[in-house]
Amino acid sequence: MPVRNRFAEMMPDLTEWRRDFHAHPELGFDCHRTAGFVAEKLRSFGCDEVIEGIGVTGIVALIHGQQRSSGRVIGLRADMDALPIHEATGKPYSSTRHGKMHACGHDGHTTMLLGAAQYLAETRQFDGTVALIFQPAEEDGAGAKVMCDARIMDRFGITEVYAMHNRPGHPLGEFNIRAGAFYAACDEFRITIEGRGGHAAKPHMTFDPTLAASHAILALQSVASRNADPTQNIVLSVCGVRTDSEAFNVIPQRVALRGTIRTHDAALRAQAADRLRAITTSTAMAFGADAEIEFLEGYPVMVNHADQTEIARQVALEVSGQCLEAGYNMGGEDFAYMLEERPGAYIVLGAGEGPGLHHPEYDFNDEIIPYGCSWFVGIVENRLALVSG
Repeated sequence: MPVRNRFAEMMPDLTEWRRDFHAHPELGFDCHRTAGFVAEKLRSFGCDEVIEGIGVTGIVALIHGQQRSSGRVIGLRADMDALPIHEATGKPYSSTRHGKMHACGHDGHTTMLLGAAQYLAETRQFDGTVALIFQPAEEDGAGAKVMCDARIMDRFGITEVYAMHNRPGHPLGEFNIRAGAFYAACDEFRITIEGRGGHAAKPHMTFDPTLAASHAILALQSVASRNADPTQNIVLSVCGVRTDSEAFNVIPQRVALRGTIRTHDAALRAQAADRLRAITTSTAMAFGADAEIEFLEGYPVMVNHADQTEIARQVALEVSGQCLEAGYNMGGEDFAYMLEERPGAYIVLGAGEGPGLHHPEYDFNDEIIPYGCSWFVGIVENRLALVSG
């Protein structure tokens, strides 16, 4: 089961759809145009049901196979949202929406699932039902959780669920996957350090929150280097620093820090949060300042299920002949919520050379569309194989 010839025939349409999505990016749950386009195509393919408005702009479409004796329903998920980035590709189909860009390839993921939907609706060479899940707000908003909270798994009887992401910088058509923890828990912290501001020429009359914040930033690096087991994965990054003054001669009253902690282990996740609070509070106190800390739990660790990972790996090998063992990924992925509710797997697909994800010059490589479509179809025909006789 290599790349299906049918997708080569469909490439003009698939490329056109993908570039249309790219030119009209939408953020978060505000994927109304994208969802409308997707729903229209799904109905034109002859899907048996197309249900819109799940999780604001999410869609679930059902395709029944030639047989339904297995009673199984395989969920296939694609994300639809873009990022708040100014595009710098210079492509003819560049974003027409200022400050919004498909810089992560969700335009391509949506297109690949649409291509698979058209093929599956045409052939129906399976025993059971396919649930096509088009999800908003993966980048920010936990759209997967919102759709799960809308009980899509129970409502549509989904028994397993699968998803895919493109990966620039890896050979075109090369799949990567790992069982168990794969993508990291993705938490956010916000810290406000308040001191006593004053004239920059009279620091002795202040409690300088900038100095306290600087020491806190350095001290927080000890969470990874001295508090965490060296065999565990952790990233703690302070990504933003702001003061309430922009004057060169004013020591500010307060400094705000913002950042993220990424982990693959629940115990380490809790420990890192505790250490962040203790280090920040005590460091601020040492400089006569106070610290207010807000810790926001984000997406959980994304854990691939062992049996479904092997299935996904085998299908990938059949499609391209290339499927390597993936390393841990410190990025976050809200597909984790779906994998908490049902067994399944998440795979990444090499997109060849080019700018990386979330870069203003990134562009999805249309050449991988047939690989992704074929993998989605292969999952269905593997898990819902027709029994002859």
